[in-house]
Amino acid sequence: MLTVDYDRLGVRAGERVLDLGCGAGRHAFEAHRRGAHVVAVDLDVAELSGAKEVLDAMTEKGEAPPDALGGAARADALRLPFPDGAYDRVIVSEVLEHIPDDAGAVVELTRVLRPGGTMAVTVPAWLPERMCWALSAEYHAIEGGHIRIYSAAGLADRLRAAGLEPAGTGHAHAFHSPYWWLRCAIGVRNEDNALARLYHRFLVWDMTTTSRAVRLFERALDPIIGKSLVLYARKPEVAAKEARVPAAA
Repeated sequence: MLTVDYDRLGVRAGERVLDLGCGAGRHAFEAHRRGAHVVAVDLDVAELSGAKEVLDAMTEKGEAPPDALGGAARADALRLPFPDGAYDRVIVSEVLEHIPDDAGAVVELTRVLRPGGTMAVTVPAWLPERMCWALSAEYHAIEGGHIRIYSAAGLADRLRAAGLEPAGTGHAHAFHSPYWWLRCAIGVRNEDNALARLYHRFLVWDMTTTSRAVRLFERALDPIIGKSLVLYARKPEVAAKEARVPAAA
């Protein structure tokens, strides 16, 4: 279940891709499948280990080009162990809403993105997230939970402040919003509710079954209640920056 549109991000074989806050690795796997040299980054050692095992298995089974590299690194978003301009593409999916210094994280991610490279940032969309907060304090008050709600304009301002140029938005996962509204209404930790279990079964079916009609229906709903907001941005070329510097008298 991908949140980022790789065609809009511009991922191509042989490019260097950073997946920050990779979790189980879903975005890293797709980049690897497309032939990119991907590094999955997270603070969770268990998640990183699992992601690296899958990346290795993909290569062994021929699910990724043999020359594509897949690695994993434990690192903090505010102190990435990579040189300036190390990556052609950066993916930051459902991460910034957890980080107190989100502005600092965006600056650091911009640093490791090469001039002319692109970044995809996904966060919970404003309306679905606002409803979750209204329905349940526990939803966002738990340790490691969401500490802010982004609007599209607010997220774009964050990226501009770091020197990026926003280049379009998208929404994804409309079917997930009602599920989380239900979970918030019955209790976020309530795993035994029959309706919640039934809806979860539908989501699992949706993720494992290709149904054109269902896909089209969700895409129609995405701009309205899509759980995730995706913002694509580009780091200006060095030449463009230099062009704005006044010539010496």
